[in-house]
Amino acid sequence: MTEFSELNLIEPLQKALLKQGYTVPTAIQAKSIPHLIKGRDLLGVAQTGTGKTAAFSLPLLQIITKSAIGRPKAGKPRALILTPTRELAIQIGDSIQTYSRFLSVVTTTIFGGVSQIKQVAALNRGVDIVVSTPGRLLDLMNQKKISLNGIEFYVLDEADRMLDMGFIRDVQKITKQIPEQRQTLLFSATMPTEIATLARGLLNNPIKIEIDVQSTTADRIDQHVLFVEKSKKRNLLSYILEDKEVSRALVFTRTKHGANRVAKHLEQENIRTGVIHGNKSQNARQNALKGFKDGKLRILVATDIAARGIDIDSVTHVINFDLPNEPETYVHRIGRTARAGLGGQAISFCDEEEREYLYDIERIIRKLVDVRVDHPFHAQNIKDAEESVTRKSNNRSTSGSNRAKNRKLSNSHKKKSAKRGVKHGVTELKNTKFSNSRKKRSQRGRNKPKSVLVA
Repeated sequence: MTEFSELNLIEPLQKALLKQGYTVPTAIQAKSIPHLIKGRDLLGVAQTGTGKTAAFSLPLLQIITKSAIGRPKAGKPRALILTPTRELAIQIGDSIQTYSRFLSVVTTTIFGGVSQIKQVAALNRGVDIVVSTPGRLLDLMNQKKISLNGIEFYVLDEADRMLDMGFIRDVQKITKQIPEQRQTLLFSATMPTEIATLARGLLNNPIKIEIDVQSTTADRIDQHVLFVEKSKKRNLLSYILEDKEVSRALVFTRTKHGANRVAKHLEQENIRTGVIHGNKSQNARQNALKGFKDGKLRILVATDIAARGIDIDSVTHVINFDLPNEPETYVHRIGRTARAGLGGQAISFCDEEEREYLYDIERIIRKLVDVRVDHPFHAQNIKDAEESVTRKSNNRSTSGSNRAKNRKLSNSHKKKSAKRGVKHGVTELKNTKFSNSRKKRSQRGRNKPKSVLVA
């Protein structure tokens, strides 16, 4: 197994990693870092939770440190990292600050929704690295507060989300202001035609590293689906939260209004809840994230875009109140539990309108999600509903039918491992076809694994 000490990182970076307790790189870190240190361009296809932030941040810090000449210039950064959301920009900025604690590298984060005064002041003092969202960066460029003609290292993170959010034209405008002589990295969870075209125009003979989607649904995540009428979802959520083992849960909804309704319902039941979505102010979103991270809030209700950048190791449960209509989003969501060597549980509600979404999810993760029937809102008619004629019939596993009805839904927040090969700390699938029976899972050994860096 590769360790960070084998990746030729400079001593201050090694020291910072050890200080955080990280010794073993993830697959994308182990594959990317050696090439990036040598100055290669990179195309990375990887989901949230695979450790891509460290994969590009560590080489970036090393390159900037080795080539530094005096203090950074005012308003002229040497590296630019573009992200689709404010939360993700903040998370990346925080991670870089952690890794550079023993270096003289200056980083600042730029995003909209707040006053630009402090951001401009930071630029005027001189910065090496800027982490930014596209909109605010363009504003500051138009005001001549920042120049990109000194950029040597350019990172586009979550490019497919930028496409979804309508930022690609902004990205193209920004890219035109950056010198062609640079090292460029592009990361995307998926590779639609538009992103592939963008990558061809940006990258020069890149290394391509792809972390399979199914590999990111780690075997430490216990995944279950609960069939329920749409009108009874909030009652089912309350039932699940009666279990105190659900100590820190992310609840995902498809819409902003849906998030508000769920949060209001939980608050009426005296459950400490925060909510984040695009209509919330930046301060409100940051306060909710901080309360959730500090343990003051038990539940955080979020939409997918607003949740970008949530990086909290001790999330015990991810609850899909609404199933996403894009299967890759499901992988993004559940990847926020079972971090830092811990186990976790992903619980998905499925109503009659979401059956097709479930089939798409199972196809992309190449496994059936266990059905839980031991709850008072189980909708057998939805479970038995015929699937689309374009799909083959699934012989799905059902959990709970022969168990005590009062068994709680969450007592599997433990380290588990499937009886399958394991590669890079995730399940290596031996057969991509759905089987007609489920193999029983055995208890993982109690030895604490080496710390893996997933930021």
